[in-house]
Amino acid sequence: MILVGNQRGGAKDLASHLLKQENEHVEVHEVRGFASNNLMAALNEAHAISRATRCKQFLFSLSLNPPKDENVSTETFEQTIERVEEKLGLTDQPRAIVFHEKNGRRHCHVVWSRIKTEEMKAIQLSFTKQKLTELSRELYLEHGWAMPNGLKQAHARDPLNFTLAEWQQAKRIGKDPKQIKAVFQECWSLNKTQNAFENALKEYDYVLARGDRRCFVAVDHRGEVFAVSKWIGIKTKEVRDRLTDETALPSVSEARIQIAKDMATRLETISQEQKNVLEARRAELEEKRQILVHQHRFERKKLHDAQHSYRHHKQQEWRNNFNTGFRDLFDRLTGKRHKIEERNEQDAWNVEMRQQQERDELIFKQLETRRALQSRIERLEALKTYRLDELEHDRSQYQAMREQRLEELETQRREQNRDRPQLRQSTPDWMR
Repeated sequence: MILVGNQRGGAKDLASHLLKQENEHVEVHEVRGFASNNLMAALNEAHAISRATRCKQFLFSLSLNPPKDENVSTETFEQTIERVEEKLGLTDQPRAIVFHEKNGRRHCHVVWSRIKTEEMKAIQLSFTKQKLTELSRELYLEHGWAMPNGLKQAHARDPLNFTLAEWQQAKRIGKDPKQIKAVFQECWSLNKTQNAFENALKEYDYVLARGDRRCFVAVDHRGEVFAVSKWIGIKTKEVRDRLTDETALPSVSEARIQIAKDMATRLETISQEQKNVLEARRAELEEKRQILVHQHRFERKKLHDAQHSYRHHKQQEWRNNFNTGFRDLFDRLTGKRHKIEERNEQDAWNVEMRQQQERDELIFKQLETRRALQSRIERLEALKTYRLDELEHDRSQYQAMREQRLEELETQRREQNRDRPQLRQSTPDWMR
């Protein structure tokens, strides 16, 4: 089964995600090592404990995804989880196990607390991706499941099947010359025919092409040209002895044109995927905004009704302060009624000020919540602009590279046609 894990914080969000009812069935299978048996309370407990440390990503979340058509028992899941704990050093740590079922598939999520309560330190997790990948391979072999190509060998993946993060990383770090040389030497030593060598290079994102002066070259996704003999470290004659069919290979310009076309198409696909993801996140924030507006209106109406009821009660109390009949006439003559009016007015003013302060406090509290949401909306819009502009810039560069190479090819063809000797019509001697 495929194992994907990562360190993270956000206990409440993670618990909410694991309990989402968008799945057909959700089963909290186990909550171990926490004071509460409730998933939300357990993860919040992990968060509370982490506050005593400097650790921000106090959880380790793992998803276990078996092959699509395989029925995997709960016991197998539990055994796998135990093996993951042993490999990563999470044995006996508090954990929660949740099973999801959707569209006929069952998979599992496990969340561990990284905080060792005895020492109040987070467990250091190193090389988790490599360790989980190794365990995934072992599980496929042990259970006789058909192993995905990408899990057999890391380089067996489609070179055009990259994600946004992988593309940005490739742009950021570039390529190490030692790694390039190792790739060429490995492909050459393991593949004895031209087709095998060409396919091996393609797995590493290189296109074998026909260079100048019968030289064989490889072109990478950026359009850079690498001489095969130079990067393998052998003589050109040895390369020619094995790579004999130049006519089956594209020229450098043709290879660059095809690469530019493929990369532009892939970047366009990624751009559309990003638009869909960001629009979905924007829709979620818009829904939260609408819910927040309704919630705030309800809270204000509730306060308004309570204050209105209180004022109505106070008005009755103020009216009761006045005497009636002859006592009222006596109070008017002695000035006592005037004093009662002043006291009632002062009391009414105090009530109004106090209620206004209550309304202000509620409004300020709601504004703080609303501004936090607005900040998320603005960050999302800025992220959308940045990502899409970056992808469009890269796509435009590949499109420009393709058009430039097409123009170069056309220019070469025109020059070749112009340099060809033209047949002269013979003329009789008497016309000369």
